[in-house]
Amino acid sequence: MDTEQADTIEWLGVTYRTILSPKQSRGAMSILDSTAPVTTQPARHIHEREDEIVIVLTGQCEFWVEGVRFVKGPGETAFVPRGSEHTFRVIGGQPSRHLIVLTPGGFEGFFADMARGQFRIPEDVLEIEASARAHHMKITGPPLGMA
Repeated sequence: MDTEQADTIEWLGVTYRTILSPKQSRGAMSILDSTAPVTTQPARHIHEREDEIVIVLTGQCEFWVEGVRFVKGPGETAFVPRGSEHTFRVIGGQPSRHLIVLTPGGFEGFFADMARGQFRIPEDVLEIEASARAHHMKITGPPLGMA
């Protein structure tokens, strides 16, 4: 297996490839290369420890941060400060490929948990919430399309 495949996980059609791990950055950050199909939309949530930066490479994402909605497309960046309630959804006619930068690193372990269990909302909410707590995240509400 090549390194790219070894570092790539999939959760419900969304892929995450670690391109910089917390181990490589001495915990300072992690960077993931992610591709998400149209209509991907995680639940509203808060990262208690991590700032999150999303750099959109392809497609479009509608973000919701602390009640404010905005759209970002190729070459644009969204910043979500730690402690901010937020979510996003992929909109338009094509998947979104984006880089996710987390500072400090470590939260990507949540994605690994989700990929292992292929957990779904609302069916597996207890497992999702348990992993969220372990990774210093709080689920606060439904995805944008279900609000």
